[in-house]
Amino acid sequence: MEERRSGKLTVTRALNEDEGARARSLAALKRAREKEKRAHFAGQSAPREKQVRDVVVPEAITVQELANRMAEKGADLVKALFKLGMMVTVNQTIDQDTAELLVEEFGHNIQRVSESDVDIDTSDDVDAPETLKARPPVVTIMGHVDHGKTSLLDALRGTDVVKGEAGGITQHIGAYQIKTKGGELITFLDTPGHEAFTEMRMRGANVTDIVILVVAGDDGIMPQTIEAINHTKAAGVPMIVAITKADRNEYNAQKIRERLLEHEVVVEAMSGDVQDVEVSAKTGAGLDQLIEKILLQSELLELKANPDRSAEATVIEAKLDKGKGPLASVLITRGTLKVGDILVVGTHSGRVRAMLDDKGRQIKEAPPALPVEVLGIGGVPMAGDTLTVVESEARAREVAAFRQEQATAKRTTSAPASLENMFSALSAKQTVIEYPVVIKADVQGSTEAIVNALNRLSNDEIKVKVLSAGVGAITESDVSLASASNAPIIGFNVRPNAKARELVDRNKTRMKYFDVIYHLTEDVAKEMAGIWGPERIENVVGRAEVKEVFPAGKRDKAAGLLVLEGGIRKGLFARLTRQDVIVSKTVIASLRRFKDDVPEVRAGLECGVVLQDTNDIKPGDMLEVFEVEERERTL
Repeated sequence: MEERRSGKLTVTRALNEDEGARARSLAALKRAREKEKRAHFAGQSAPREKQVRDVVVPEAITVQELANRMAEKGADLVKALFKLGMMVTVNQTIDQDTAELLVEEFGHNIQRVSESDVDIDTSDDVDAPETLKARPPVVTIMGHVDHGKTSLLDALRGTDVVKGEAGGITQHIGAYQIKTKGGELITFLDTPGHEAFTEMRMRGANVTDIVILVVAGDDGIMPQTIEAINHTKAAGVPMIVAITKADRNEYNAQKIRERLLEHEVVVEAMSGDVQDVEVSAKTGAGLDQLIEKILLQSELLELKANPDRSAEATVIEAKLDKGKGPLASVLITRGTLKVGDILVVGTHSGRVRAMLDDKGRQIKEAPPALPVEVLGIGGVPMAGDTLTVVESEARAREVAAFRQEQATAKRTTSAPASLENMFSALSAKQTVIEYPVVIKADVQGSTEAIVNALNRLSNDEIKVKVLSAGVGAITESDVSLASASNAPIIGFNVRPNAKARELVDRNKTRMKYFDVIYHLTEDVAKEMAGIWGPERIENVVGRAEVKEVFPAGKRDKAAGLLVLEGGIRKGLFARLTRQDVIVSKTVIASLRRFKDDVPEVRAGLECGVVLQDTNDIKPGDMLEVFEVEERERTL
């Protein structure tokens, strides 16, 4: 038995080498050789010296990113943080102070940078005077809707823009560059006239050198004309008045000049310093004079920019094109934008894939004051954003990510949570009716103008809640958001894609399509007034005092009243008050005088009433009787 067992291989026997040398596996031999080799070399060379690095640490950084910058293992940093009593993972964000402790722990040098260092600051980047060269002027055409801004621009360009406009109204900012007969270049921005675009125009005034104020000679000065004058003054930009429609019979330019005096615009004919021109887009009269005056004005301004540097530009308009992706119309403010440049614009980064001029031709580079359409941005930027060319994609991504964080932080920060705030928010919620909408438009400027116009419709009792406002076709996610919130989708110059259409049919989501902004606001205003419901107006008909209370039937009580003023009728609404505190709101169920039912009891008489659904009546209570009138509301 013993001998049989002795042949058995036990764990101890396998591990004890002494008990009959077992053949070692090849892997074990290999490992042993490696060990010997290492031991042999270790004797010759000292352990590798640790490199000390300068580590740039922003105000907040993830553990992994910090490890990368220190060229250490992420796990080692996590261990060190565990020792400091912080339970974190490599993907968590730590603040600058904690990061400093870690950097010192691992023997590196720290370089602190503040958040503002990440962003691009161009304010101190001023071009030397000797690098500046003359550039074309940027002229913005402003004025009242339907005073002929676009027609005037057409006449100047010698082409036809007007045909594509909905209802003859410019819906988007158009930017064009023309070459005069003398070979000079002038850039024109055509802004929509109606007030919903005020916001965009306020931005437009920042990139403008000269404003042409278009006033129809047969129509006079309108609210938006005054608005344009105020914007121009606020921006401190010189103005040229173009009095249009000179071919009309009722044209009276002198009257316009006199009316302009009211708004402190003194034209040269009135011994002022504002130039004015009488023009007709139809006959072409006065156009050459207008161009002359623009060139004269730009000469006085001495407009210059440095073309030999990395470009900076302002976004005039942006949209999402089905085939090309996000497109931004930008106006180069300085430098030259080239195809292949890496850029940051607002919260997006990208690379210039292609550039198109106002006639749709591809161009390789864009000098200052040229409006171009840029393809290759990661998303749709906001109108008014600055486009900056940076040296590397990493830098572009860093700046875009930083701005994205800032924007998110701005959106999510709200008043500190306190019981007071919470209750006030709750009470506010009960009183305000919300009208939710999902908005999709073809370009960024329109989206913004629509949101602003709708927010203006809101008042203390009903307000528009914009669930989402975006650019491009209506997508499935828009439809699901709208149907979940029971909100209509407002499409401005856009339609749903095929998948979204299916979803719309399935969910029966309400869709509204518009191509003129103030049709949209009118429609929404009507609908909001409908949701809000008619206005209830109370007219007090009479007051009475409770003298006695009698039981009436099993449950009800009857009250003996003396009518003090007005009269009481059966079926009217009533309030029962005790020492001016409302005890109950009720309706007069029956009205009696002596034993007879009567329709009405006037002041000075006594009567008995039974009040519907109320038994809490005491002598000395006051009864106020009123009727309710409902009136249609308008916003």
